[in-house]
Amino acid sequence: MKPVLTIAALIFTASTALADSTCMSSAEMEASLTDWYGETPVAGQDAKDTQIWASERNGTWTLVQYLPDGNSCVLETGEDWNGDKNADEVLALLTD
Repeated sequence: MKPVLTIAALIFTASTALADSTCMSSAEMEASLTDWYGETPVAGQDAKDTQIWASERNGTWTLVQYLPDGNSCVLETGEDWNGDKNADEVLALLTD
């Protein structure tokens, strides 16, 4: 339950600094995004250690960084996901 509440809090606040991000095991992160937000990985990304998860139905998105130790961290979250149109904007965050 704790990870779910943590991710819920992130929906209302976004943080770009990894130090300020919520991190947990990758399996736990993916389960939370899928079960609670209906998000799935967005296809067509080249980044090795990051993944955008999004829900067309709910309009939410989450940018996740995968760490070598098996954990993942939320880098950004947002609402009003519009498919490929938003994917380019979110992927631009990776180059900042």
